[in-house]
Amino acid sequence: MEQRESMLDFLKKEGIREDLIIQIDQFRKFYRVNPDMEYRIPKLKYYYYGEAVWEEAITAILCGEHLLLEGTKATGKNVLAENLAVAFGRPTWDVSFYANVDASSLIGADTLENGRVVFRPGPIYECAQWGGFGVLDEINMAKNESLAVLHATLDFRRIIDVSGYGKITLDDATRFIATMNYGYAGTRELNEALASRFMVILMPYISPENLAKLFRQEFPTMRDKYMEQFIGLFQDIQTKSDNSEISTKCLDLRGFLSSIHLMNKGLEANKALLMGIINKSFDEFERQLIQDVIRLRIPEKLERGEIFTD
Repeated sequence: MEQRESMLDFLKKEGIREDLIIQIDQFRKFYRVNPDMEYRIPKLKYYYYGEAVWEEAITAILCGEHLLLEGTKATGKNVLAENLAVAFGRPTWDVSFYANVDASSLIGADTLENGRVVFRPGPIYECAQWGGFGVLDEINMAKNESLAVLHATLDFRRIIDVSGYGKITLDDATRFIATMNYGYAGTRELNEALASRFMVILMPYISPENLAKLFRQEFPTMRDKYMEQFIGLFQDIQTKSDNSEISTKCLDLRGFLSSIHLMNKGLEANKALLMGIINKSFDEFERQLIQDVIRLRIPEKLERGEIFTD
């Protein structure tokens, strides 16, 4: 409960419309979570910063719509999905389509239990049953068999037909939040029929102002001088990726933040960036390019005491 209340406070500070915050609170009070499912409500690590995107996403969910978050790497798609689940106080089920996910792994399958054949529900089934938020990661990597399940699940009738077990109706609180990035190997264009089942948000890069908010939240004792340099460094890497000078492998905001956490633990800055950013690329030439970018911003030997005030 404390986490969810702090999320509402965060939304107020971010300037989200008051009527939307009131409706979120009403949603949570009306759609109570089964106590057995409360453990599935995410434990928030990062806030998503971006007023316009927040208001679009909240409005869609309040209207009963499913969401498709489309954007390149480091735009915060999964962070926003997790933030929405916390804001609305919903248990979550995560489905990754990187592997060969088939219908049975989504809906469920028969299994033996104590000598009897029983149905073991999959994540889509459980999400529908318990009124959860289902996060469909990299949905445009889904195989045809999985797409057939999603077509039926996301249909306006909100019914899942389980072969041999009848039909279940999606709980009124159930929403599905899909993410999509065309930059990865194995992705393909989302077909029109499936896309029509979503409200689509084109996820922007995090702005320098919002990146500063994130840094201040994560590293309250960081000196302003180096906060500016680290923000500038991330934008430099982002620009080189946009210009196709480097791949997206090193454009990793989580890795960037993790590197600074290592610095806060006492690891020298360049060594931390080597682990969290540079070594994400397996191409020697690309690694050298990233090191050159870092040298323009970060001194060769930068210790913790120079970065943080405590």
